[in-house]
Amino acid sequence: MNKFAIAIHGGAGTILRSSMTPEKEIAYQEGLKSAIFSGEAILKKGGASFEAVETAIRTLEDNPLFNAGKGAVFTHNGKHEMDASIMNGLDLSAGAVAGVQNIKNPISLARSVMEQSEHVLLAGSGAIEFAKKTNAVFMPDDYFFVQLRYDQLQQALKSDSIVMDHTLPDDKKFGTVGAVALDVHGNLAAGTSTGGMTNKKHGRVGDTPIIGAGTYANNKTCAISCTGHGEFFIRSVVAYDISCLIEYKGLSLKEACELVVKKKLVEIGGEGGLIALDTKGNIEFPFNSEGMYRASLKEGEKPFIGIYND
Repeated sequence: MNKFAIAIHGGAGTILRSSMTPEKEIAYQEGLKSAIFSGEAILKKGGASFEAVETAIRTLEDNPLFNAGKGAVFTHNGKHEMDASIMNGLDLSAGAVAGVQNIKNPISLARSVMEQSEHVLLAGSGAIEFAKKTNAVFMPDDYFFVQLRYDQLQQALKSDSIVMDHTLPDDKKFGTVGAVALDVHGNLAAGTSTGGMTNKKHGRVGDTPIIGAGTYANNKTCAISCTGHGEFFIRSVVAYDISCLIEYKGLSLKEACELVVKKKLVEIGGEGGLIALDTKGNIEFPFNSEGMYRASLKEGEKPFIGIYND
């Protein structure tokens, strides 16, 4: 039996100590702990890695601090359009949804696509139709209303800009949540969920639901969940690129992550980061931004919680 491991992220970007109150820092730390422990509970019982990934992400989706599920940002039209994906490294099965509205936990709908449909990605009204057939939990608009997110939209509308999730007017935070896990059976899984960009155009889809761009898992190599400026992660096929560097070039997890995030992404102007985990239980948190909300836990060890670039 393998030792299990799990890592999560809650977004990357301009996250500075100087702009964080002690109360908010504690709230983020507690949110990350809650998610990592919820995933650990699944793995402790011998549960599958993809179940742990879904559970951890659901916890983050239910927390309004993070830009996914309940805390999703507003689109230009004042709506919430959410994306999510999940992948099982055992057999490369995957499921994803894009542009869904009023879904309480998009990551669970993505899992339903993986397990209960012949497709990988369902979008918009088609995904909603599928959600109804599979008894997904719907919530009214007011469930997703968070005053901070609404204020961010008003600010973005005034400046006619599409902006990242942020905490202060001049700050950027790439609001996405994700998880990667290794279970006791040696299987990897990855998942990602997001509300996208504040003031984004109706129908905009980022890297989160794109298998190989924002999410990827393969037992031969690694499990990856990304957070950042999605357009760049799509162009660079970031998650799959790291897997390929390991499989075809023989790079270590650390080497592949450093090359893609610190060099290749930077060269084209892409900002953000990711969480990575291999079958040996190695965990990497590469990011080229000021900070990234992140946490990890290995069997028999104390959890790690990080926010800043130190």
